[in-house]
Amino acid sequence: MASAPTLHYDFAAIESKWQQKWLQEKTFTVTEDLNRKKYYLLEMFPYPSGRIHMGHVRNYTIGDVVARFKRMQGYNVLHPMGWDAFGLPAENAAIKNATHPAKWTYENIDYMRGQLQQLGLSYDWDRELATCNEDYYRWEQLFFVELYEKGLIYQKVTIVNWCETCQTVLAREQVIDGCCWRCDQGVVPREMNGWFFKITDYAEELLAECDHLTGWPEKVLTMQRNWIGKSTGAQLDFAIEGRDELLTIFTTRPDTIYGATFMSIAPEHPLVAALTHGSEQEAAVADFVRRTTIAKQRQKPGDELAKEGVFTGAYAINPYSGDRVPIYTANFVLMEYGTGAVMAVPAHDQRDFEFARKYQIPIKVVVQPEGEKMSGATMQEAFEGEGSLVESAEFNGLASAEAKKAIIAKAEKEEFGKQQITYRLRDWGISRQRYWGTPIPMIHCPQCGVQPVPKAELPVTLPRDVTIDSSGKSPLHTLESYYQVKCPACGGEARRETDTMDTFVESSWYFARYTCPDFTDGPLKKEAANYWLPVDQYIGGVEHAILHLLYSRFFTKILRDLGYLTIDEPFTHLLTQGMVIKDGSKMSKSKGNVVDPADLIAQYGADTVRLFSLFAAPPEKDLEWNDQGVDGAYRFLNRVYRFVISHLELLQKNPPLPSELSQSGQLLHRKTHQTIAKVSQDINAKFHFNTAISAIMELNNTLSALTSGDRSAPPEEGVIKEAVDAILQLLAPMVPHFTEELWQLLGHQEELTQRAWPLFDTEAAKEDEITMVVQINGKVRSRLTVAAGIPEERLKEMALADERIAKFIAGKDIRKIIVVKNKLISIVI
Repeated sequence: MASAPTLHYDFAAIESKWQQKWLQEKTFTVTEDLNRKKYYLLEMFPYPSGRIHMGHVRNYTIGDVVARFKRMQGYNVLHPMGWDAFGLPAENAAIKNATHPAKWTYENIDYMRGQLQQLGLSYDWDRELATCNEDYYRWEQLFFVELYEKGLIYQKVTIVNWCETCQTVLAREQVIDGCCWRCDQGVVPREMNGWFFKITDYAEELLAECDHLTGWPEKVLTMQRNWIGKSTGAQLDFAIEGRDELLTIFTTRPDTIYGATFMSIAPEHPLVAALTHGSEQEAAVADFVRRTTIAKQRQKPGDELAKEGVFTGAYAINPYSGDRVPIYTANFVLMEYGTGAVMAVPAHDQRDFEFARKYQIPIKVVVQPEGEKMSGATMQEAFEGEGSLVESAEFNGLASAEAKKAIIAKAEKEEFGKQQITYRLRDWGISRQRYWGTPIPMIHCPQCGVQPVPKAELPVTLPRDVTIDSSGKSPLHTLESYYQVKCPACGGEARRETDTMDTFVESSWYFARYTCPDFTDGPLKKEAANYWLPVDQYIGGVEHAILHLLYSRFFTKILRDLGYLTIDEPFTHLLTQGMVIKDGSKMSKSKGNVVDPADLIAQYGADTVRLFSLFAAPPEKDLEWNDQGVDGAYRFLNRVYRFVISHLELLQKNPPLPSELSQSGQLLHRKTHQTIAKVSQDINAKFHFNTAISAIMELNNTLSALTSGDRSAPPEEGVIKEAVDAILQLLAPMVPHFTEELWQLLGHQEELTQRAWPLFDTEAAKEDEITMVVQINGKVRSRLTVAAGIPEERLKEMALADERIAKFIAGKDIRKIIVVKNKLISIVI
């Protein structure tokens, strides 16, 4: 005979019971079902760092609520999990702990998988993948070869931040005060051959389709548009005095061409050395280039260098005016934007204005605003707007928009320029000089040149019999058994590529592999990919707004063009959740403000941790940590638990809902259906779990108040049962172990995971009476209790007749009365 439940909520036993049941019965395993509407819910997968943190808990709980909610709505829900497993941190940990990156990574995966399962997350664990597994990255290598064959991957020499000690390229963020973040040794610029994806071929499509991503936050789309950075203007050739070379510039303001008083070229522009070679300026320019290179290495993202430059000693000839224009190299010109050279018009560009004032360069006004006459000698700042052209030869008097067209037309007619569209977006460099990454499947032959590894020989596997020593150098560069190969074209001696791919490559298509992780005949099974994709809801941090999301969009398009996918965009809706904040700053070990989820789960249980993370703030806002909030969530669950247990005999009888209800029964019945309506709306439309939980708490308070021992006329038993059932069903996506346990105690045969989401009765939710706030000039002065549905004119009459209102409006002119339905009456006097 089973023992009777106690009033004590034993979360540890309950959560363990249901987690084991879900895993053993594969409750959340799904397959394609063309007869059901699909819903693909995905959170950004984690790096297996060793332990989950509160940011993980919040992110994955948000996703789990949506997945469970959609499942209860009848959708066939795909909710997978995996591991972004390659990367430099594993190598660092291997060095620190004298182990192998693979061992460290897989041990962390095992531990973190257990932590996620402790949270009761409804993942289809049969679809779990790790990007460091050969059966994943083999297909990535296939994509690489096919893209190379289509001309979408190429090699080029670029200048990189190089650490001589670690023997690797460093991202800008990894250079701290000119030194390597890992070994603290000086970083030097170095030319290096690297592999690039031609993402710029897709720049226009990536930009245009931002307009169609209506389910994405506007701030993310703005960041992507700015990163792509489309500019329309003119590309013009300036002759260089006394030389055969041309200086090609790009400008978005060809209407200001006659105001160009100097030229600016990037320090790394190849003409810089050519123009100054053997001249009096050579040493000064070389010193400036060196100092600027170091300054840019030390520059933090978002910081701006003080505008500096140096005269090269050379002059360009303006193709329109014939003016002789000095050529400067300047630190604010970017080699990666346009042509790396710009005409400088200080009267009409603030950056050029400040530079001209600093170096005493003339300022010439060529665009006058309507009704004004500006002078370069007296200007305090540049005029960057449009106007009418002056001092511009045959273009005088033209408006800027018209002048741009005419000036470009002249360049095209005389063949020294053309209309041009350029993008800020640069091709994606994916070469990394580290070990723990996907091997690049290319071979360098001294006779045949670069050759792709034959597809039949893929994957190129990462050798495991290596040691990562304290130097940080990749062992692939010196491992003869790895790099010594035969050329697939001529059979001669050749060398395998020893760089590995940027880990962003792995995370740019994992969402597609989830649809068929066990498929062995290719990277993607078309039937599965076509059924599940695109992802309906993607959830992750806003810090990934540009790179990861942009690369994923790019990869979707190239996989479409390779014939693997039929979709244009990977993610229909995007939610960027806020950070978890404690003591005013983001949780981090360095700040000593980390709260370990494992400790919380041990003290309160996973459902309490889930409930707090949902209740404390809307998902898109930062969550401010509050210990009292965790206690409050725990106390609420215990109140619900005690109510159910103390009324278990009544509830297990499954009393029907009577046709006639008492006053208290009507009140509870109405509140139940109003709550179902609000929670459904808050989750479905806005993901505002905090207000949904608040509504459930209000229903629970109403239930407790109406059934307290001192009430003479409590609600009918069937109404109480209806309210309790509703509370458990509405809480089910948020606190699944807790609700399943109580649902089972009530005698239900069907589990909540299989139960349909409750529907509300519109008529039952209607109020008989409502309370209307009455304001005068924005201040609350009274409240009226009125019949629901009362006409607006009658409301106005009642408000004006209210004795508390009358004394405020006596002798005043009433300008207008505004009625906000079911909420307030606003009187303006």
